[in-house]
Amino acid sequence: MQTPTLSTVQQECAECPIRHRAVCARCEGEELTRLEEIKYYRKFEAGQMVVWSGDRMDFVGSVVSGIASLTQTMEDGRRQMVGLLLPSDFVGRPGRDHAAYDVVATTDMVMCCFRKAPFETMMEQTPHIAQRLLEMTLDELDAAREWMLVLGRKTAREKIASLLSIIARRDATLHMRAGQSGPVVFDLPLTREAMADYLGLTLETVSRQISALKKDGVIVLEGKRHITVPNMERLMHEAGDDADGGVFA
Repeated sequence: MQTPTLSTVQQECAECPIRHRAVCARCEGEELTRLEEIKYYRKFEAGQMVVWSGDRMDFVGSVVSGIASLTQTMEDGRRQMVGLLLPSDFVGRPGRDHAAYDVVATTDMVMCCFRKAPFETMMEQTPHIAQRLLEMTLDELDAAREWMLVLGRKTAREKIASLLSIIARRDATLHMRAGQSGPVVFDLPLTREAMADYLGLTLETVSRQISALKKDGVIVLEGKRHITVPNMERLMHEAGDDADGGVFA
């Protein structure tokens, strides 16, 4: 895999597409100015390694666009995807010097990175950042528990429906469409090969289940990636989840 290169991406914090969900969501004025001084952007191509498990990390940051996978390698060489990093998700852990997992760009990806040492200092001095990072960590814990259920107990059809519902919910939240009624439209950021790898299914099974969901009217598929969900409650039902309490809470 290629060595990550610094990107020429330039972007103002106020115009950032993940601003309302990122670790800096509650920062203003002087706090944003201080973050500007320690931030830089990195751009990764699909398949490129972001960081190896065990490597020393001199940065933390947020996914601005694209998706990355968290992968763990077992002693016998087998690899297991243990999580996905979607836009606004945080990479790295303040106070931890080394990466716990391999992080690989699943799609072309842009990250907003902060130099680790000054970020840790700023986090100690800025309650907004520490509080937001705690909230994001708890969200990550909820997501991990959800995936334990998806991978451990659900049927192939439920796994595919679960993945689609998770991506749909995140896309709606990221684009501030949470709570809106009507069809949900999004572009699927993963190839079917990546979905199969992540869900522990064969490529043929993924394709067959997507076709079945399309045939049954649960989703409308244009091309390979553009998806419309006419009724989110029905998709949640197909995923084996309880839709009570708000799909986009």
